[in-house]
Amino acid sequence: MLFFKYCVKVLKTISNYKLYFRIDRALKDYKATMEEKYRRVPTPPEPELPSTTNYLFMKKCVENNPVVPIQQQWLTSMLTLVPQSLMEGKDRELLVEELLDEVTKDFEMSMKRCVVRSVLVKPDVKGLEDEKEGPLPVSPLGLDFSRPWHNSFIQARSQILTNLHILHPTLKILLDIGYTTFSKLLIVDFLKGPVDCESLKNDVSLNCSKTEEKLLNTWYPRVINLFTRKEALEGVKSEKVDSFYNCVATLMSNQLKELLRRTVEAYVKLFDPEDKRWLPLFKMELTFDDEKMEFYPSLQDLEEAILFIVTRIGQTLQNVQTVHSWLAGGATTVTLDTELANHVIAWASSTLKRAIQANLEGPKEHFERYVERYGWLVDGTADTRIESFEAEHHSFDEYTAFIDEFLSLAKEIMSLPLLAHFPMVRLDCDDLKQGLTDKAKSFANILMERIVANHVAENEKICKEFETMKERALKVPETTEEMMEMIAYVEKAKTTGIQELLIKIKECQRRMNYLLDVFIFAPEDLALNATVLLWPQKINPIFDEHDDLIEQSKRKGESELLAKREKLILELEKQTRRMEEFTEFSELDRMQQYVTDMRALQKRIQEAEETVTFINKEETLFKWELTDYPVLESLKVNIDPYQKLFVLILKWQRTEKRWMDGAFLDLNGEIMETEVDEFFREIYKMLKVFQQKQKKAELERKKTLHRRAVVEEKLEEEKKDNPTITMCSSVMEQIKDFKVKKKH
Repeated sequence: MLFFKYCVKVLKTISNYKLYFRIDRALKDYKATMEEKYRRVPTPPEPELPSTTNYLFMKKCVENNPVVPIQQQWLTSMLTLVPQSLMEGKDRELLVEELLDEVTKDFEMSMKRCVVRSVLVKPDVKGLEDEKEGPLPVSPLGLDFSRPWHNSFIQARSQILTNLHILHPTLKILLDIGYTTFSKLLIVDFLKGPVDCESLKNDVSLNCSKTEEKLLNTWYPRVINLFTRKEALEGVKSEKVDSFYNCVATLMSNQLKELLRRTVEAYVKLFDPEDKRWLPLFKMELTFDDEKMEFYPSLQDLEEAILFIVTRIGQTLQNVQTVHSWLAGGATTVTLDTELANHVIAWASSTLKRAIQANLEGPKEHFERYVERYGWLVDGTADTRIESFEAEHHSFDEYTAFIDEFLSLAKEIMSLPLLAHFPMVRLDCDDLKQGLTDKAKSFANILMERIVANHVAENEKICKEFETMKERALKVPETTEEMMEMIAYVEKAKTTGIQELLIKIKECQRRMNYLLDVFIFAPEDLALNATVLLWPQKINPIFDEHDDLIEQSKRKGESELLAKREKLILELEKQTRRMEEFTEFSELDRMQQYVTDMRALQKRIQEAEETVTFINKEETLFKWELTDYPVLESLKVNIDPYQKLFVLILKWQRTEKRWMDGAFLDLNGEIMETEVDEFFREIYKMLKVFQQKQKKAELERKKTLHRRAVVEEKLEEEKKDNPTITMCSSVMEQIKDFKVKKKH
């Protein structure tokens, strides 16, 4: 269509110029005739009008005069120059009529303008600045362009007959062979289905090689056979043989160049934006590799592959030997110049690049939609969201909502079309879909592993609590206190503990209902899930066994407590008898032994106190009435004076020995006197204590004994025989004697 318009406009321009010179000549004759007529016939004076109005009025009058229309044969001649294929079809016929009408109108306008410019001269006045009609070009004056042409014509015809070898019959046959061979031949057959870039390059290279081989095996031998005939050089002078063969080489080069050019043009025509029926279809993929979404092959590779076809076509038939060189033989080989013109390659490259860019807009937009909607999965945004989410505290439901977001995204991606069809590209999105789906699922799995780990940890915690409960419930208590603690623990476990665990197990079961649909548990995790769910059934027999164990332990503890009470009573009676032996101690030489026995008794009394405390504690645990032991309190009270007395006497004995047996110079009289007085006072106090104790004991006996005589008799005996008082008195006498000796 564009070519047709271009041809018509060129023809209109040529016709306008021809008509211009013819009309110019006719108008000059007409002007001369009219001037002569006006000189002969005087015209009446007309009223003077302003220059602007006068010019416009006269221009309108001239334009309204009829002009000679364009001849129909001119229009027919124009149409004969347009290829018939461009005028076929109903739409093309209408377009031809419109173009012919346009040419006719342009011709009439050109005629009117030419008449105006020939008749009128635009005055240089204000108001006519926008008028473009100026005078016609003036022919040069004083120059003679006349030239005799006949001699030059004869000379040119002679040169043509001498040097124009194209008119030679052999070359006419060569031209026919080339036309027959090349007129319907293209080096490459482009009509194929979807093809990938590498296959296209390989196929085109193979086709070019096959076509070249075919031509060299068919066309070229025919050409060589043509020039091996005797009549091949008939009429060619010997000095013109080289020129003749140069003409042959030029003709062959032009034929091959034309073949290459037509092939390139046919290839470029496949990418015609006005007619996409023959547009090649390339296989491309959207891939996901190394965390990147990209085209495969890349858009640059696709463009290079498409442009490679032009380059490969241009590389075909570049080593065709000239006929003269083949006939001459020899080591030197001369080849035809069949290289494509640079402007053809440049035109093909620029046209293809524009077509590629236009046809790749659709695939680019499709790719950008993927990037816009799912690019956040691979640009780090998803990783940041997950890290922030995991750093915060979220519930199981919030985790599942986030996981479902990724799983829904994976389903959405997988539901997208596998293939995207565009005029020049069949885009396979399977790899990108699979990659993005796996990426979304990997993020879901990260969150899934987190909640599964939390789920397993919670299950282990529940099992651990049940195991602890079982261990404590079935443990044999070693003490009553431990038994009571166990009873309290189990009672609490039966009420609040089990209820809390049942709530946790219910939540665990809810989590399992979700996870079993979306996650594959390991066998040990499945066993753990089953263990958690079965614990409520297993714990009741354990509690029953615990009750039996506690009952046995309770009976055992009660019997042990009774035995311990009896043993304590016997021990207190024994210590009481031992305490009574202290009243008989009176030998000062055995004071060290007395102190040792006293301390041993005190230790046993302390152990008895601890036993009483333990028994009372056990009685409290068993909810028995607490028992008291007044004998123990009496022992504690009675032993204290003896302990002080024995220790004091032992201390006096050691001090006296140190003073008497030690170095004389180390003695300090004042200190010695003070310490002696202190000993004396302490012994005296102890003497009074025992005397009061004796009196108190006498009063107690008086109350219990009926016969006074017997009482008095016994009291008298005690007064005489109380060893402790006697011992105190003896020590006091020793102290007095020491003081006397000290003074002497």
